[in-house]
Amino acid sequence: MADDTSRKRKVRGRKIRSDRERKTGRRAKKKLARATATDGENGENPLSDPGEITPEPFVETDAVESLRGRVTGWLEADQPVHLIGPTGCGKTALALSAAAERGRPVVWINGDEAVDTAALVGAHAGGERYEEDDRFVGGVHKKTQIVRERWVDNPLSVAVREGATLVYNEFSRSDPAAHNVLLSVFEEGVLERPGKRGDDRSIDVHPEFRAIVTSNDVEYAGVHRQQDALLDRFVGVHVDYYDAETEREIVRAHTALPDEGVESVVETVRTLRDDLEIVVGTRAAITAAKGLAVFDGDGTGRFDDELLADVFTDVLAPKVAGDGDSDVETLRAQVTESI
Repeated sequence: MADDTSRKRKVRGRKIRSDRERKTGRRAKKKLARATATDGENGENPLSDPGEITPEPFVETDAVESLRGRVTGWLEADQPVHLIGPTGCGKTALALSAAAERGRPVVWINGDEAVDTAALVGAHAGGERYEEDDRFVGGVHKKTQIVRERWVDNPLSVAVREGATLVYNEFSRSDPAAHNVLLSVFEEGVLERPGKRGDDRSIDVHPEFRAIVTSNDVEYAGVHRQQDALLDRFVGVHVDYYDAETEREIVRAHTALPDEGVESVVETVRTLRDDLEIVVGTRAAITAAKGLAVFDGDGTGRFDDELLADVFTDVLAPKVAGDGDSDVETLRAQVTESI
């Protein structure tokens, strides 16, 4: 009788340990599932704190605040916003600032030819392998190996589920076919995840989800025309180069150039923008100002025409280089004439 009682205690002890091991295993699998649900393709969480994504420095003049107010107003009206404009005019900074204003987590995507549907919504990423070790019956050892496909959500799925603000930079550089999944997101409030099986193939769009995408004008190289069905679901806000005072404030914020030098740089940029056939953006003004801050030997911010021509030719040469030295020489002559 004593032996039988002892045996029951041992069996019960093994059962308790087995139950604990199973619970531990289930907790580990749930933890892995939660991590998978919020991790991007490279195992990194794509959610960013809104307080950390606004570009620094970010200039806020009346012109900038007015434009940002239009963007945030459309977002409040539950409309996805398409920022369209020339390169170097500040679309990305404006998009990030507007996203931060919402106070919701932000998810960033950068478009290019390699972006496809899987890169947006997610894909299977190998298999999950684990073992179940059954020792419930004394003297019997049963081990079962289970392999399960592991799904990883990518930025769009995370943004839709968590109610984040999606900032999709260079939207029009991605293949339009990759964006078909956005149609149901904006129209039906559902994201379909091709390749995902089971009841969770689709995600209901969180009511706080919003989207801001940026694109260069359609005549730029490497830009795809997106399908009209999708473009009809956006509101388009055209972003052009800011007024002279805003451009001066932006250049001041990015360099240590004296005011007289900043004035000279912005005046030159705005002249070249009118005279040249190539794009001369605010980014070019910042780059030129950083160079001139180094070449300004006396620190006065006064530059002769030859130095200005040298610097702006260097800044703009990549836009014409590759077709021969004569193009750079022609550029230099045009810059010199404009100055």
